[in-house]
Amino acid sequence: MTKQQKSFIWRLAPAIILLLIIIIFFASGLHKSFNFDQLAINYAKIDNYVSQNPLLAPLIAIMIYISATALSFPLAWLLSVSIGLIFGWVTAFIIVLIGATIGASILFLLAQYSFADFFKAKSSKLIKKIAKNFQNDAASYLLFLRLVPLFPFTLVNVVPAILGVKFFTFVWTTALGIIPGVIAYTYAGEGLRSIIIIRANACLNNIPPCGQSLASSDLVTKEIIIAISLLGVISLIPILLKTFRPKKWQEK
Repeated sequence: MTKQQKSFIWRLAPAIILLLIIIIFFASGLHKSFNFDQLAINYAKIDNYVSQNPLLAPLIAIMIYISATALSFPLAWLLSVSIGLIFGWVTAFIIVLIGATIGASILFLLAQYSFADFFKAKSSKLIKKIAKNFQNDAASYLLFLRLVPLFPFTLVNVVPAILGVKFFTFVWTTALGIIPGVIAYTYAGEGLRSIIIIRANACLNNIPPCGQSLASSDLVTKEIIIAISLLGVISLIPILLKTFRPKKWQEK
């Protein structure tokens, strides 16, 4: 399997996982015993807390995302979906963009000043592989790496620091480069949010579909379809960028 194919599968993975979870959930019969009503009611309590704390709740979410990114949490996309579920995709987009950028910047600074020797030892092979590309055009190559997952997100935070990339360059390329993915994942959370809100409102008023089993058709909403479509489009970005990238960035 080529690197291009692996990159495509990596970006498409969240959409595939989401579809597999839905298929397994209904094929196994779990939907018959799953208390979706209680989940919806509990979500309503969380939503009420967010409504009553419009400043504190987003700040808590930002701090959680900063910590997760700085500590290299391996399933950050799942956290993005969860924040989209709780806050809606617009607010979640701002939260995740800020949290991911600051968290990545903290890791960059740690690699540059506090744990430089440690990260150099861990990333020695990768440093040799991409050092020339950073020397040619650090900003453009960093932006390229954010859009195309040639290397793990954590390493893209660490290696530029070791190679002496300017902090400001790192910050703006990170913020700009992660935008497509942030939109896709937070909107996936929005899709789940729309389903749960309908059920929560129904249970609060004791009307259908509250008390009814969750059907597969309940998960086919405009938001879910758009979210899966966005994830599919995001997965195509690496292929397009690799096709048109400068020859000097061709990986050996």
